[in-house]
Amino acid sequence: MSTATREQWGSGIGFILAAIGSAVGLGNIWRFSYLTYENGGGAFLVPYVIALLLVGIPVLLLEMALGHHARVSTPRAFATIDPRFSWIGWWAVVFVMFGIEAYYCVIIAWCGDYFAFSPLLAWGADANDYFFHQFLHLGDSHRALAMSAPNLPIFVSLVVVWGLNWWIVGRGISGGIELANKVMIPALFVIVLVLVGWSLMLPGGTSGIHWYLTPDWGKLADPKVWVAAFTQIFFTLSVGFGIMTAYASYLPDRANLTRYAIVTALSNSAVSFIAGFAVFATLGFMAHQSGKPFEEVVTQSIGLAFVAYPQAISSMPFLPQLFGMLFFGALFMAGLSSSISLIEAFTTALTDKLGVARRRVVTPICAIGFLLSCFFTMDTGLFWLDIVDHFVTNYALTLVVALECIVVGWFFGGRRFHHYVLDVSGFRFARHYEVLMRLLLTLGLALAWVGFFMVEGGGIGAFLARICILVAMLAVWLARDWFDMAVRFVIPVIALALLDRGMVTDISKPYGGYPWEAVILLGGGVLAVTLLVALVLDRYRPREGAG
Repeated sequence: MSTATREQWGSGIGFILAAIGSAVGLGNIWRFSYLTYENGGGAFLVPYVIALLLVGIPVLLLEMALGHHARVSTPRAFATIDPRFSWIGWWAVVFVMFGIEAYYCVIIAWCGDYFAFSPLLAWGADANDYFFHQFLHLGDSHRALAMSAPNLPIFVSLVVVWGLNWWIVGRGISGGIELANKVMIPALFVIVLVLVGWSLMLPGGTSGIHWYLTPDWGKLADPKVWVAAFTQIFFTLSVGFGIMTAYASYLPDRANLTRYAIVTALSNSAVSFIAGFAVFATLGFMAHQSGKPFEEVVTQSIGLAFVAYPQAISSMPFLPQLFGMLFFGALFMAGLSSSISLIEAFTTALTDKLGVARRRVVTPICAIGFLLSCFFTMDTGLFWLDIVDHFVTNYALTLVVALECIVVGWFFGGRRFHHYVLDVSGFRFARHYEVLMRLLLTLGLALAWVGFFMVEGGGIGAFLARICILVAMLAVWLARDWFDMAVRFVIPVIALALLDRGMVTDISKPYGGYPWEAVILLGGGVLAVTLLVALVLDRYRPREGAG
C-alpha cells in the first residue's frame, strides 16, 4: 500500500484519543491502585514517575516515530531498517492477536455480563462464591489442562465483544477506530469522575483514600517496589504490541509526535491515578460497613473487580444498581478501546503484507480469535488465562521492547532517530531537561545493576550484564544525545533485567503452583507457537496480483 493511498486519521485529537484508548485498559482501573497500595502508597508514585519518564515516554515516542517514519505496519517498519529484523514485528503482532487478545476479550465479556447482572445485583450476598463457582464454574488448578464445554453466559457475551471488534476495526481508521474512541474515551473519563465523586460520599470512603495514598517511604529501599513500577509502565502503555507503530503509520507528514507521546502517557497515568480514588474509597466504605480491617477487604486484579467491588456495591445505601452499571460499563469501554487496537496491529500488518481490502483480513482473523477465546470460557479458563498472560507479558512483550530498542538504537541510530522526531514535531527539549534525563538514565542503570546483583542464580548472564551496565553509566555522560543512550543501552538493560528476574523465579518453581505440564504447554507453548507463526508469516511472499 503506497503512502499516497494510505488511510489517515481524521484529526490529531482522533489519533490521541485512539492512542489513549489503547493504553487505558482494564489494568488502569483495577491493577494500578492495588500496586500503589501494596508498594508504599504515595511513595510508589516516585518510582512510577521515574519509570514513566525513563522508559514509558521514550519507548512510546520510539514506536510512534517508527510507524510515522516508515508509513507501514510494525513488521515492515523493522524491515525498512534491516529485513533481517522483520520477524520481531511479526512476533509482536502475532502474540498480541492470538495470545493476549484471545483472553482479553473474555475478561471484557465478564464485564459485559456483570453490567447485565447489575440491575438485579445478581451476585447476591457472597460475591466470591458467585464469581468463582456459579459464574466461572472454576475447576481444580491441579487439573488446569482439563477441557469442558464453554460457559454459556460468557460465550454469549463473548460473541457480542468479538462482533463489536469486527464491526469497529472493519470500518477502518477514521470511520471505525477513531469514531469509536471519540465516543468511548470521553465517556470513560466522565464515568470515572462520577464514580470518584460518588464513592467519596460513602461512609468510610475517605479512610480508603488514606490507605491508598499514605506514603511508606521505607518501601523505596525494596527493589521489588521498583520492579513493580517499571513492570507496570511496560505493560500499561501498550508498548511492544506493535499498536502505536501501526496507529502512527496513518498520521500525516507533519505530526507533533513528541506531544502525542507525552499526552498519551500522562493521560494514561491520570486515568490510573484518578480511578484509584474510586476503587479505594469504595473499599473504605466496604471496610466501614463490614467492620473488618481494611487489609481484609482489599484484594488484587480480578478479585478486586469481580469480588470485592460487587460486595461493596451490594451494601451501598442508594442506587447500587446504577453504580454497578457505571463501574462495569467503564470496565467494558476501557477493555474494548484496547481490544480494537490489539486487532488493528495485526490487521495493518496483514493488509500491508497482502495488499488486500481491510474487511477481507478482519473477518478471518476475528473468527480465529473468537475460536481461541472460547478455550478461556471453559471451567479451567481462568487458569489458562493466568498462565498465558504471565508468559506472554513477562517474556514475549519484554523481549520485544528490548529488541526494538536495540534495532532502532544500533542499526538505525538512536541519535538519527531522535533528530527525526524533533524535526517532524517542531520541538526542542530545554537544556535542563537534557540534564534531568541523564540523571534519570544513570539512576535507571543503577537500579538495573542492583537488580542483577540481587538475583540468585543469574549466572554468567547476570555478571556480564552488570559489567555492561557500569560501562553504560559512564557512557551516559559522555554521549551527545540522551535519547540515543536510552534506546541503545538503558531501556534494553532494564527490560533484560526484568526478563532475567522472571526467568530465575519461574525456573525455580512452576508459576502459580500449577502443574509443570500446564505451565510448559500453555505458557511455553504459546510463546513457541506464536514465534513459529511469526516466522512463517515473515517468510511468506504473496504472489503478484494476489490482492
